[in-house]
Formats: sequence, C-alpha cells, structure tokens
Amino acid sequence: MAYGYGTGGTRAYGTNEPRGWKHSASRFALLPLRLFLGITFIYAGLDKLTDSAFLAASGDGSIGALMTSVRDSSAVPWLVDLALKAPEGFGHAIAIGELLVGIGTLLGLFARVAAVGGALISLSLWLTVSWQTTPYYYGNDLAYLMAWLPLVLAGASVFSLDAMRALRRRRMP
Repeated sequence: MAYGYGTGGTRAYGTNEPRGWKHSASRFALLPLRLFLGITFIYAGLDKLTDSAFLAASGDGSIGALMTSVRDSSAVPWLVDLALKAPEGFGHAIAIGELLVGIGTLLGLFARVAAVGGALISLSLWLTVSWQTTPYYYGNDLAYLMAWLPLVLAGASVFSLDAMRALRRRRMP
C-alpha cells in the first residue's frame, strides 16, 4: 500500500481516512467549548428556575426589575417592553430555553439547533441587558454569542447523540 502526505498527517493512498494527532486534535477541538457552554447554560437555567425572586414580576433580583432597569439603555427597547408585558412568563421562557439549549449541547442532540437557540438567547441578552456595558468587550453576552457560532457551523461531531444517529443511518441499507 502506498502512502502520501497531507496536511492532516499520513493518509493511506486512495482512502479518505486521515491519520495522526492533527486529525484527532481537530475532531475533538470543539468538545471543550461544547462542554463549557452546555454545563453553563444548564446551570444558568436551573439557577433561574430555582430562584423565586428572579421569576417574580417585581422586587429585588426579579426579572421584572432587571428589564425595567435596562429598558432605556437597551438597543431593542421594544423587546424589553414585550418582556415587561409578562415578566414571569418571560423569565420562565429564558430559564427553560437555557436549560434545553444546555442539555441539547451537552448531549449533542440536535446540536446545531441547540447552538442556534444559545446564540439567540445570547444575542437577546447582549442587546438588552449587556448593551450599556462600556467598553463593549466587558459584556459577557457578546462573547457567549461568538462562542456559539462554531457550534452552529460544525455541530457536535464526537461524543454526541447526533454522531450516533448519523452512524446508525449510514449503517442502514
């Protein structure tokens, strides 16, 4: 068997199977990001769902008080106004959304869909809660938004239910 050299390491001639540490490293490159975002969003969702003060319409630490405080400095005040029509429902929606996004990301189940959901949550938080942060790079929601984009593009290729489903589909006649 003849061998050729490519950027991914040694390849068996005539096959599409790269070999070597560079290929292995590239396959696992997004796994730490996926673990971090999945665990963080699960934690954030559970934290909100178990905090009765957060899920209230008013009072210290409530979603209603937070939305009222950022309304005038938000890039999208109409979105804040929408949230203020039903702050408890909005708080529950954000918390459940974060929980579902985190679970989907951690398990790699519909990982691209979960990443789009995470990006949308991060975008909405950046445009509302973090918008007035100066300089802009101090606001963490923008960094979360950017962190979701590689997962939107690549999905979850290793240690994921998506990969297991794809393998099962390839094996079926």
